Amino acid sequence: MPELQRLRADHADAVLAFEQENRAYFAAAIPDRGDEFFEHFAEQHREVLAEQDSGQHAYHVLVGDGGEVLGRFNLRDLGDGTAELGYRVAQKVAGRGVATAAVREICRLASAEYGLRSLSARTTLANIGSQKVLARAGFVPVGETELNGKPALRYLRDLLA
Repeated sequence: MPELQRLRADHADAVLAFEQENRAYFAAAIPDRGDEFFEHFAEQHREVLAEQDSGQHAYHVLVGDGGEVLGRFNLRDLGDGTAELGYRVAQKVAGRGVATAAVREICRLASAEYGLRSLSARTTLANIGSQKVLARAGFVPVGETELNGKPALRYLRDLLA
């Protein structure tokens, strides 16, 4: 059974493998991270951990039974009782309820561990799968926005309800 874990230094190799294996899959829906991301991954991973240590963000990985990373679930800009949720899951588990279960778990953690009252999220209009995940996890659309220069929806989840 996959487990949501707070990102650690020893996750680096598995996270890099996850990003490499799913690069084309992710790029079909969101802008590619670019070659530089992969070339300087170790440095970038250290920077992300430093941001997490500062309390600015909280990063999580969904780890499968074999230790492989199946997804990333991030809470960005923690403050004032709220944060923005971002996530991505491996192609091999997409459409199986894995993302929905992990988003529900990150919502639970956001409230219980980080003391947050609400979460926001955004997804492009074309990303129907992500819209379904957010709806199933209790998020409601609250308006239109842009994401990476594309039309998108903004969602909100009240964690106190």
